[in-house]
Amino acid sequence: MTTPTPEPQARYEHFPHDADVGVRGFGRSPAEAFEQVALALTAAVTDPNKVAPDREVALRCEAPDQELLLADWLNALVYEMATRNMLFGKFSVRIDGARLEGRAWGEPVDAAKHEPAVEVKGATYTGLRVAQEPDGTWLAQCVVDV
Repeated sequence: MTTPTPEPQARYEHFPHDADVGVRGFGRSPAEAFEQVALALTAAVTDPNKVAPDREVALRCEAPDQELLLADWLNALVYEMATRNMLFGKFSVRIDGARLEGRAWGEPVDAAKHEPAVEVKGATYTGLRVAQEPDGTWLAQCVVDV
């Protein structure tokens, strides 16, 4: 009798990188990994569970490959965070070839509630990677400038 292989789980994590922060998302698809790396981006700033999904922001990105699409997705989120003075704690991503349509839900920054730890300035190409791991899990990662 064989033990069934568990389904890959969506999750995120940080990895160390000099003065910046590495963000990494895992999922059952590239879209789910992109959603998870967005949560890792927020988690570099605050606990995503502290962010109420009160407002929805739609985002669109297009890039010639998945790695550049990931950098564009994260930079679009950083732009929306900075220009709207918002944090996001919930994400939805749909990827169709070179195009990404995403939604982010969040609320305006409340320093007392969110206790922001850092300001993310942008996604870099350092450590940029989107790939399917041997266990079938999709990985999306890069280093963000803080």
